[in-house]
Amino acid sequence: MIVRPRPGILHLFFIMRGSVVPRILPQIFGFAAYGALVVIIVRALKLDFGNAGTAPFALLGVALSIYLGFRNNAAYDRWWEARKLWGQLVFDIRNLARASTGLIEDRTELRGLLMEATAFCHFLRGLLRRVDATAEARTFIGDGVESAVQAANAPDAMLRRMGGRIAALRKAGAIDTIGYRILDERLSEIAAAQAGCERIAGTPLPFAYTLLLQRTAYIFCLLLPFGLTSAAGWATPLFTALIAYTFFGLDALSEELEDPFGTQPNDLALDGLCRVCEISVFEALGETPPKMIAAERFYFS
Repeated sequence: MIVRPRPGILHLFFIMRGSVVPRILPQIFGFAAYGALVVIIVRALKLDFGNAGTAPFALLGVALSIYLGFRNNAAYDRWWEARKLWGQLVFDIRNLARASTGLIEDRTELRGLLMEATAFCHFLRGLLRRVDATAEARTFIGDGVESAVQAANAPDAMLRRMGGRIAALRKAGAIDTIGYRILDERLSEIAAAQAGCERIAGTPLPFAYTLLLQRTAYIFCLLLPFGLTSAAGWATPLFTALIAYTFFGLDALSEELEDPFGTQPNDLALDGLCRVCEISVFEALGETPPKMIAAERFYFS
């Protein structure tokens, strides 16, 4: 996730970190060159498209803007919902740490439960990003990580282990029924946040929307130079490149936001959110917490 101050006018056109421009440079330069080629052909053959050449593109541009607006809004809604779910997860981990420190007197069991909660966060991050989070989880639960990684859903396996731990404490009389219910409710909230994240990760936007948008954008940019040649002349490549930048830039940005759990510049900083959970847990245990992850060139991973 990119976090940086608003750039000044001198830097506005030169910022690439966090911009989608590097991804769409082939479309920008490709359509600019294509526009120049169209101008050359039209002038060489002395073709005349009349003054009404741009009228159809105004109508098509409105339709394309509607498609882009819908997809961009849908993608941002997924990104924002994912951020709220991880914010809720941080809240639930802190609640679990606060409640368990007041209910569980056995220091070993207390620390074991909260270390499993921290490992759960890393396993969830690994599941959503489709990366191996075994090394990070091993830091907190040691060899206990082996049984979790063998499960079909490692975060859910950690929740079951945490549930089994508090159930054993209740049977042993270490916590009463009310205490067990309080801790179990915290685990239920954590499981709900996980299910919400899995719903977003496992349900992409319908492919038909993406296909329709990209087809229309390419057709629009391929036909646009023919409509601009008479009115814009040699400025046609510039206007074509600007239109390509707008349409394909919004499409690329929507694609990034559609999967908010990835590692692209505009995705969520899951590493940082896991570190927030670690800090909360270690402070609840009265131990020295790790430092917050610093941004690398304005990028939080």
